[in-house]
Amino acid sequence: MNKKKIFIIAGILVCAAVAAVLIILTRNRAEAYRIIKVYEKEGEAKVNRDPIGDIEVYLNMLLESGDKVSVGDGILTLQLDDDKFVYAEANTDFELIAEGTKKNSKTTINLLEGSIANDIQNKLSKESYYEINTPNSTMAVRGTVYYVGTYVGEDGKRYTKISVFDGAVDADLVFSDGTRADNTKLVQQGKEILIYTDDDEEITDYVFDDVRDIVYEELPLKVLESLEKIEENNESRIELPEEVHALIEEMKEEAKGPFTVTFMYGNNVFATQTIELGGKATIPTFQPEPTGDWDFDFSTLITEDTEIHWK
Repeated sequence: MNKKKIFIIAGILVCAAVAAVLIILTRNRAEAYRIIKVYEKEGEAKVNRDPIGDIEVYLNMLLESGDKVSVGDGILTLQLDDDKFVYAEANTDFELIAEGTKKNSKTTINLLEGSIANDIQNKLSKESYYEINTPNSTMAVRGTVYYVGTYVGEDGKRYTKISVFDGAVDADLVFSDGTRADNTKLVQQGKEILIYTDDDEEITDYVFDDVRDIVYEELPLKVLESLEKIEENNESRIELPEEVHALIEEMKEEAKGPFTVTFMYGNNVFATQTIELGGKATIPTFQPEPTGDWDFDFSTLITEDTEIHWK
């Protein structure tokens, strides 16, 4: 009888131990699992994932750490965990690295080209970080709304703009060899900075000595529309000036077209075409020379006045 009781008690203890282990394992899996998904999508976008290759992006698609994202002629919104949103505009390429847990998240976005708006709704834990790297800068934040754009200007210089709408961002210069300058700037709410690298990558510096007030007219329309969404969903976090809302409406009207496509032969206008919104330019019937070609992808949708040059 005593032996039977011992077996029963031992069985109960084993079951309890197994249950405890299962609870711990389940809890650890839940903590380790970070959800990264496509929240909104318009137009073309693709993900390059090792070792699969290119994958067409679709709504509610789950992304993985290490995915390389390319947005074509549309816009793409990603949701990280439950409280972080990335709004990527057209012609944007970036790599997403998301590690850690929901509680202690470690997020890095390597922005190669284009622009993104970021909405980090809750303050990050002490063990968490959220950083963005461009070819000539790096920045770290702790719960904020901000914009980052990087592009090559007509002068051949690489530019990076950082505009902060809520919270603050620490920005550092990054040289072509990957080293950081000892010249961090704190960009606070309502301010922005502009960084440049010359075309031979020998100089990286700030365009103006200090931070300046945000110039909303220089921000892309899609970014401004994303800010309106953030304002609507989180009224207490950002409040755009009334003149910015008026600017957005004005830019929307201008974005409806029609647009003028100008074909340039050297410094001379060779031909022009008028294209409605969402239309495409076509190759002119006649060419300026027997050999050569127009330096343009004619499958591209025309969304603004465009110059096409003969090469």
